[in-house]
Amino acid sequence: MNKNLLIIGFVWPEPKSSAAGSRMMQLIETFQSDDYNITFASPCAKSDNAFDLETIGITQVAIELNNESFDVFISEINPSVVLFDRFMMEEQFGWRVSEHCPNAIKILDTEDLHCLRKGRQQAFKGGKSFEKSDLFNDVAKREIASIYRCDLSLIISEAEMNILHNQFKVDTALLMYLPFMLEGISAEAIQELPKFESREHFITIGNFLHEPNYNGVLYLKETIWPRIKKQLPKAELHVYGAYATQKVTPLHNEKQGFFIKGFAEDVNAVMQKAKVCLVPVRFGAGLKGKLVDAMQNGTPCVMSSIAAEGMFGDFEPNGFIEDDPELVVNNAMQLYQNESLWIDKQQNGFPVINARFNKAEFQKQFLSVLGDTFLNLQERRLNNFTGQMLQHHTMQSTKFMSRWIEEKNKN
Repeated sequence: MNKNLLIIGFVWPEPKSSAAGSRMMQLIETFQSDDYNITFASPCAKSDNAFDLETIGITQVAIELNNESFDVFISEINPSVVLFDRFMMEEQFGWRVSEHCPNAIKILDTEDLHCLRKGRQQAFKGGKSFEKSDLFNDVAKREIASIYRCDLSLIISEAEMNILHNQFKVDTALLMYLPFMLEGISAEAIQELPKFESREHFITIGNFLHEPNYNGVLYLKETIWPRIKKQLPKAELHVYGAYATQKVTPLHNEKQGFFIKGFAEDVNAVMQKAKVCLVPVRFGAGLKGKLVDAMQNGTPCVMSSIAAEGMFGDFEPNGFIEDDPELVVNNAMQLYQNESLWIDKQQNGFPVINARFNKAEFQKQFLSVLGDTFLNLQERRLNNFTGQMLQHHTMQSTKFMSRWIEEKNKN
């Protein structure tokens, strides 16, 4: 069987900068474990933080939007599987894939539901509760259409699986729950983690280009941290994240104990030094990589309900889930000062990693579903008339718009 995989990336993966980058590397590892030949292509410019995929045997190719050169490129690769990194890539290149490689399985990795994040952000900025009308936004119309046009969509959160099934009525045959795929934490590794008495200060971390992260840092700066600092005058908050732009760096204030540290070369090292992780994001979607980092390194958290969404299932959280700012402060204070409470919450995180994000288990499940999709591809497509309909109209509208842009660019 042809085992050529083409990944069309919205960006080049940056596993040290974002959870999305880590997620992509986990997917790549899964395909490599099944002996796929992988080509990673993206129209995005590559940053200094991008992982050099060639070091792990993957071909890297820069591609152009609205350019027929992609048609030649994909015909030469002749992939059996095409993985779209977020729905925007499926919109741009999906019709070309269908035209030139009609038998290739099309997989969409949503990363997180963009329509959910967008709707929550709109509701938050409008100062109102999140409602169904916020969810059914223009991004949703594009994203759900993309899900239907693909043979399989990977959904990172159980909460988002429920939204797709219950709110959008998407057939679950088109969806697969595939969260982070992580190595387990051994008892020996847990024992080697720094103890309560050797840690100090608070930490938060997140890519600053991601609006929920930037908003969360502002919330800490203006609302949460002044109250904590008042009661713990010697404590500091260390804020880590890639792309600390000019709107972020002015938040740095040593007198307030608010330190913008910027990019963390080694997230494990900085997380293990900290006593408590603060994750007060007020809108967003998907799973929070910063919570995974905290649990893996034994750092208890105080997190918002949106941050915790989809993370813990029936397990106890590695800290407190709270949205009220006064209670966020009180819980952060308790964790920082109460060693027995700190240890209890820390211990909650390890079984979450080991049981809910077991790499071997989810890799096996995914490859099994992929194999079944190969065997039953025509039947699956036949049962997805909505997808056929959307594919037909997209092939007309998107195709001719792209062709028009191509011609325009030639002049």
